[in-house]
Amino acid sequence: MIILDTPIDMHLHLREGQILKDVLPFSQKQFAAAVIMPNLIPPVDNKERLRNYKEEILENSQDFTPLMNLFMREYSKEELSELKNEIFGIKLYPAGITTNSQNGVKSIENIYPVLEIMSELNIPLSVHGETNGFVLDREREFKSVYEKIAKDFPKLKIIMEHIGTADLLDLLDKYENLYATITLHHLLLTLDEVAGGMLNPHYFCKPILKTPKDKDAIQSFVKKGHKKVMFGSDSAPHTIKNKLKGAAGIFSAPVILPALAEFFGDDIDTFQKFISNNARENFNINVPKKEVRLIQKEWQAPYLVGEIKPMFAGKKFKFMVE
Repeated sequence: MIILDTPIDMHLHLREGQILKDVLPFSQKQFAAAVIMPNLIPPVDNKERLRNYKEEILENSQDFTPLMNLFMREYSKEELSELKNEIFGIKLYPAGITTNSQNGVKSIENIYPVLEIMSELNIPLSVHGETNGFVLDREREFKSVYEKIAKDFPKLKIIMEHIGTADLLDLLDKYENLYATITLHHLLLTLDEVAGGMLNPHYFCKPILKTPKDKDAIQSFVKKGHKKVMFGSDSAPHTIKNKLKGAAGIFSAPVILPALAEFFGDDIDTFQKFISNNARENFNINVPKKEVRLIQKEWQAPYLVGEIKPMFAGKKFKFMVE
């Protein structure tokens, strides 16, 4: 048996309405809390929208804490001072770079006044770090942007979300204020799973899955237990209909802990740090304690959840959540 203390997902998409009702039980069962992404239509970028969305999540869950993110725009100090205690952080999406990001940031310099306010109020910044360049180079090309923000705002805690390339890993030791989340899919999969055989739209995501070299580097980094690396699933549900239209995102929520249990094997200490301790210590996250148990019993991932096909659909795992 594996016993995990207060697992936290540092990057989760729940959507709204029926999809939220379909997918939330999987995160609630495996995690004590999750940082909730705000790229809805309309985006979660004001007090009313934030409170209504949080209320919808709480109405459909129990024993689970949603840590809310705001969608980046040009906020005033008055707005952020009022909402500071209701949010975890603010999420920066470059304009048009991923799902529902058309209202994202067009120029980093335009939000410098907001970053100054966030630094003063100790509000973390989460970043989807990609340029509009060649798809396999987008994260690597964004490296200079991370470095610029880290240098210009040394007191601002910055999370490089869903690292999929080895090129960003060295920044964690270079800048004290940079942190990173890593997904299940970037940890275990490569571009081969998307396009190595017949095209698999269910494994199409942004940032796109990369090379075996990137995957091996990320796996090695995670297994070393680096204190600034945290688990963030980026579980992003889309209906099969929308996936076949090209929607980016992998719905990994049902399989997270069973898959990670096999990845870490006997190294439960590093598993615990990656899934909880690092996040709680790096960001002083204080949520109700929750013990999650994995028992060694064969379990099969679901083929469908509502109208959504999950990651590793139908795969058998050695562990299941009790």
